[in-house]
Amino acid sequence: MTSNPKHVSYGRGIMYALACYIAWGLFPIFWKAVTGLPAVNVLAHRIVWSFAFLLGWVWFTNRQTFISYVKQPRLLLRLGLAGFLVSANWGIYIYAVASNHIVEAGLGYYINPLVNVFLGYVFLKERLAPMQKIAVALALTGVLYITFSYGKFPWISLLLATTFGLYGLLKKKANLESMPALTVETMMVFPFALAFLCYSAGSGQEVPFFPSSPLTVALLLASGIVTAIPLFWFGKSAQIIPLSTLGFIQYICPTLQLLLGVFVYHEAFGKEYLICFAFVWMGLVFYTLSILRGKRVTVA
Repeated sequence: MTSNPKHVSYGRGIMYALACYIAWGLFPIFWKAVTGLPAVNVLAHRIVWSFAFLLGWVWFTNRQTFISYVKQPRLLLRLGLAGFLVSANWGIYIYAVASNHIVEAGLGYYINPLVNVFLGYVFLKERLAPMQKIAVALALTGVLYITFSYGKFPWISLLLATTFGLYGLLKKKANLESMPALTVETMMVFPFALAFLCYSAGSGQEVPFFPSSPLTVALLLASGIVTAIPLFWFGKSAQIIPLSTLGFIQYICPTLQLLLGVFVYHEAFGKEYLICFAFVWMGLVFYTLSILRGKRVTVA
């Protein structure tokens, strides 16, 4: 009895997607273990070692595509902007983990799909289905509720969702191969990150290029691998399984972050956050229903 190749391929795509989103969901454990440096220095290290690892990767796997991207000035400008956006997203996330705001970061990644819908409406002139309008309105209600009842604007959540949403928007319009494009993006911000690390180490601020802990040094060097491998898994899964299926699986990431924040790192999760999350979760239900409805219409 032989197995169906399509079934095997689909199963492999699901495994890639699960591996990717579980890895991203467990990221707080990795960044919590990186101690002894300010968040901005950790971000700079992540950019430097991500570029080093990605450059080695694409040089041996997809060199010609990478070189072709580098030779296009207008594309370099676009990828440079994408690089700054994804670097900002990385930096905000690292800060959120270091400052015990993992729950707020999880909220940002729950909001992200709804931000994508809004950005598509504003920049790509995509029409919003009625259920998508309800979804965006519910998410906005949740954000406004926690702002006024908790007395604190969830800027970490919204900045994470917005920077990643805008990054995704640029990637969608560019339609490039994932790993070579990410290599160029990190290449464009690499000089700034390296210059900052050298300046911090030599400016008398007592922030060394590398901390004294061997474990932290090893984690910083590994940050390039930790960044690239889940992105590779994501790219492979996106090639095999439908984006609607990928959309369902993506909620594993913020769910794991929420569970880690509340039960492992004991962050506060009071009534205000619960009500805010409830509005966002309801919005995601309407968003998911809109996807399923659109899929049924397409099939019909």
